[in-house]
Amino acid sequence: MPTHTQEVKPSTARGVAVKTYPAPRQLATPTDLDHEQVEAVTEVVNVLIADALALYVKTKNFHWHLAGPHFRDYHLLFDEQAEMLLDSLDVLAERVRRIGGTTIRSVGHVGRLQSIADDNDEFVAPAQMLDRLLEDNRHMAERQRHAIEICERNQDTPTANVLQDLLDKTEKRIWFLFETAQGGRHAE
Repeated sequence: MPTHTQEVKPSTARGVAVKTYPAPRQLATPTDLDHEQVEAVTEVVNVLIADALALYVKTKNFHWHLAGPHFRDYHLLFDEQAEMLLDSLDVLAERVRRIGGTTIRSVGHVGRLQSIADDNDEFVAPAQMLDRLLEDNRHMAERQRHAIEICERNQDTPTANVLQDLLDKTEKRIWFLFETAQGGRHAE
């Protein structure tokens, strides 16, 4: 049985070499996209998956460690936003698999790819939680727009369409965070 050569490409996220393509023969779903197209889409989408997982954990962290007069409202908001992020993971990972790429395999893999910083502070004031999540979601939107361009450039319209929908949800999170943060800053 012939062996399948694995190629290691540097990730654009943190400059760490991460094997993303080609998939092992047993996982190489047939596609009409060529090697370079699959590789480009796989690389950019896997970073988004890692970022979605990192932002999910940060959002749940704030959901669990919230205190103050807006506890109930923020607690529910953060939970709703975390659920949106969690829902995106399987959709993105399955897009990578449908075109013959492989996706996230471990927490370590996520750590190597993520561009959303972890938040290990013991206590974060609610206003700071809103600011940090707002900034991270804005970063996510920027990365999603970039990924859409990569997908379109590589003739992967279905993945670009999935990312358009996820970008819309990211913009909704940004809107809610921004408007919620306004309550404590600009009284009329």
